[in-house]
Amino acid sequence: MLARAASLSLASSSLIKQGTFLTITKTLNLPRLAASSYLNTAPLIWSFQYGSLRDSVELLTDAAPARCADLLAERVVDAALVPIIEYQRMPDVKVIPRVCVGSHSAVRSVVLVSKHDELSRVRTVALDRKSRTSQVLVKIIFNEFIRALPVFTVSGSEVETMLKDNDAALVIGDPGMTVTLPDVHVFDLANLWHRFTSTGFVFAMWMAISGTESKVNVVNFVSARDEGLQHIEDIVAANAALPLPAEEIRKYLTQNITFEVDESLQRGMDWYFELAKKHGLIEHVKPIECLES
Repeated sequence: MLARAASLSLASSSLIKQGTFLTITKTLNLPRLAASSYLNTAPLIWSFQYGSLRDSVELLTDAAPARCADLLAERVVDAALVPIIEYQRMPDVKVIPRVCVGSHSAVRSVVLVSKHDELSRVRTVALDRKSRTSQVLVKIIFNEFIRALPVFTVSGSEVETMLKDNDAALVIGDPGMTVTLPDVHVFDLANLWHRFTSTGFVFAMWMAISGTESKVNVVNFVSARDEGLQHIEDIVAANAALPLPAEEIRKYLTQNITFEVDESLQRGMDWYFELAKKHGLIEHVKPIECLES
């Protein structure tokens, strides 16, 4: 089936359940990675899929961000692009430094779609189950900054269904950029965060299980990111099927999303963790421990 490293779709999850994937991995002895297939991850995984690092890893794609965290926790993979809040919830994980999915202001793909133009009027919110960082972010924004306490429920990601019985809905990923419903108001969550804190926001980072350093350290995640950013036009062309003009896809990848943790994003991440603990969304805040090369 697999004669060399390749991208594996979770559509083939039965292979994993049957142990076939683990057998393949043991034979190839390559680092196993998982990342979602949303547009915002494309520059981080392009090199593993099509570039110079294609034969250096086994990559699982088509996984929702929350599922990537589960795959790492279950040790199906050695490293994964994981919602950042999961660092505070998962034991025995380390962060791979410098590389992230974040935004300095408007992110476009993480939004709250509301029936009301004032969030203080929102009483019920449906949360996309595929997200975890954004779920906590929504709760922090309401609890800390808007000083409102709506009722939150976790549901699927169809915004029409989510809004049927709720005032607002959290929508993430590519669907968040293409909301076309009439009579709704779309709030960009990274933009709201920046308005309240004047910092950037980190949504996800590569993480690895402690004890896998010797295996994961051979993967150059920074070089993979840099190579992906050099192929933005290839990524834009490959995503032509999205209901977005090419220029919007290009702008999203080069202006809305940032792929490197700078001082603003680091401060925002530290603040986010502290507020998550303050509002009982995590038990404690542990300092970031990076995977040492």
